Amino acid sequence: MVMPRRRRRKGRRREQKRVFDINAWEPKTRIGRKVKAGEITSMEQIFDTGKPILEPEIVDAIIPDLESETLSISPTQRTTDSGRKMQFRAIVVIGDHKGHVGIGVGKSEEVRPAIEYAQRDARKNIILVKKGCGSWECRCGLEHSVPQKIWGKYGSTEVTLKPAPKGLGLAANKIIKKVLHMAGIKDIWSFCRGSTSNVYNMAVATIRALDSFSDMKPQPGGKV
Repeated sequence: MVMPRRRRRKGRRREQKRVFDINAWEPKTRIGRKVKAGEITSMEQIFDTGKPILEPEIVDAIIPDLESETLSISPTQRTTDSGRKMQFRAIVVIGDHKGHVGIGVGKSEEVRPAIEYAQRDARKNIILVKKGCGSWECRCGLEHSVPQKIWGKYGSTEVTLKPAPKGLGLAANKIIKKVLHMAGIKDIWSFCRGSTSNVYNMAVATIRALDSFSDMKPQPGGKV
């Protein structure tokens, strides 16, 4: 009797949550020591200092429920004295669906270490996303979209995000969708141009758009 083949389930590639033991962590920076001592208990306190996050364990200690998703894994080659050396390049997005999101890149000779390096890099690049309801069609006052139109650029890729009414969903391509989903945004209008096939440029341009609230000065009429 021939047994039927099991169909492989297709879907987004998600990584298991990282198990972090704060007692085994020996912080090397001042912010890390304050986090372990309990003097800093939120990411907002770190962002207010204006100092970069140099230890990924800081994010693990403050946000234990982070999720990770791999955006892209591609082989790369470089020429050395002994010949061509092949590595894998992983692009990963992390987030807690509550306004924190980050993008990271890692390289290694194997896929698993490359993803782990990218996850550590993403933790050091995490940002705080300001959510709201800026759509004139909705005005519900809930934090399901963005407060106003925002724009970000990386390389030749430009991403524009506009507030959308509740229930619309994420009107965007798959890369922007994954970044916004990790940030906890549920409704958005989006427009992108330039090198839209470049996964890293697209993801970073989206992150820059979400991070543009930190130094944005709104103009009269709500225009950016």
